[in-house]
Amino acid sequence: MLSTDARLACLEQIVDSLNEGVLVSDHEGRIILYNKAQEKLEGLKSENVIGKYLWEAYNYNPEMSEHRRVFNSRQPVIAQYRAHAHTNGIPQYVTYSTYPIIHNGETIGVFSISHNETKLKNLLHETIELKRKIVTQHKSSKEQPSNGTTYTFGSIKGNSSVMKGLIKEAQNVATHDTDILIVGETGTGKELFAQSIHNHSKRAKSPFVAINCAAIPETLLESTLFGTVKGSYTGAADQMGLFEYAQDGTLFLDEINSMPITLQSKLIRVLEERMVRRVGANAVTPVRCTIISASNEAPKELIASSKLRSDLYYRIARTCLIIPPLRERKEDIVFLIDYFLTLASKHLNKNVHGLSARLHELFLQYRWPGNIRELHHVIENLIIRADEDHSLLDIEHLPSYLRENMLEHSLADLTRRTGNRRPLKTVTTPYEEHFIRNILEQADWNITKAAEKIGTTRQTLQYHIKKLNIHR
Repeated sequence: MLSTDARLACLEQIVDSLNEGVLVSDHEGRIILYNKAQEKLEGLKSENVIGKYLWEAYNYNPEMSEHRRVFNSRQPVIAQYRAHAHTNGIPQYVTYSTYPIIHNGETIGVFSISHNETKLKNLLHETIELKRKIVTQHKSSKEQPSNGTTYTFGSIKGNSSVMKGLIKEAQNVATHDTDILIVGETGTGKELFAQSIHNHSKRAKSPFVAINCAAIPETLLESTLFGTVKGSYTGAADQMGLFEYAQDGTLFLDEINSMPITLQSKLIRVLEERMVRRVGANAVTPVRCTIISASNEAPKELIASSKLRSDLYYRIARTCLIIPPLRERKEDIVFLIDYFLTLASKHLNKNVHGLSARLHELFLQYRWPGNIRELHHVIENLIIRADEDHSLLDIEHLPSYLRENMLEHSLADLTRRTGNRRPLKTVTTPYEEHFIRNILEQADWNITKAAEKIGTTRQTLQYHIKKLNIHR
């Protein structure tokens, strides 16, 4: 068993080898630990700060000490982006979180964990610059310029009157050159519509630039959208943001509902004034692009839960397109089943012509929470698992995890629609056996529990088990 001193030495060595910066202060606010990664992040030396009060080491008013505030309140500070240290007059920005250290119910210290996102920021800007050069090269050549899109309205597949009407509405919107909000669940094809609108508009020859607001850290999203000037913070260079990069084209802000509220207020100003100011700059640049935003949640719910500012909503939704979920478009489910079967069979060199009656019925009953993307994925899985001589796909071809998931979702939907009133009577014959078998397995083949689960009597369930010759 290691002594207390030996264990402490081990922990200090471990902390010193981390890539994240670690700073610890005691109950008086003195720095007691400052690892090598923190030295690199802030450009300071541990021997010059350890033992000093935080406000002495960083030269600020003690009343402004974040560590002391966390010590007294016991409330952590999460994911901040600030410069506490300056090197040669240049602020050293880091992303950090600060937590209280509580032992036996008493606060004995505070620690911060910091990391530098400069590499990720540089990679983002390198990607932007690379795309800009590609577009420039195309424009300077005789080839048809590439605008960064893949899809047009011809790529949107569907046979329902709802989808045909939505395409017609989107085409009409595209000719009016206005900012648009597209609302639809995950997998309904929001970016497909956004690209199609761009290619149908007078901006088709200009760049289409897409960014997923949920995929970029909050600390980088502002500089990615607006750009930076050299020296605005450590490692910052003169970089154009996506508003500038989009030029006379379209900027697509996907999952705008994930954008931090603080950044939403800055976006409002850009949309209102049609001017963008790079981070750290005094000059402004005109915004010439049109903006298409997308949300996977209803705007009214987002505003009610304070995830979306109402004034931002009214600016991005000058026109609003609502893509209905696949479960509300049965005609499109039938159409897409055939379309994806043909596509996947050809791609995987299989001779599959369709689905069995019970699998087809299950597909129509299923709610498809992942919408078109999920349907495409399931069809591909079925084709991959089918043998060369199988021309019809059946429930058995579904991977077990998919089969259980689909049957369980169908049961939940059926129970909800029937209000738990004997849903067994509404189960269609083609997959009734799988439905009952799945319920029995969930109830560990206890018929009484299984009957209660689906809201029927034990006698009725036994009748169906006997009729379908179901055995454990």
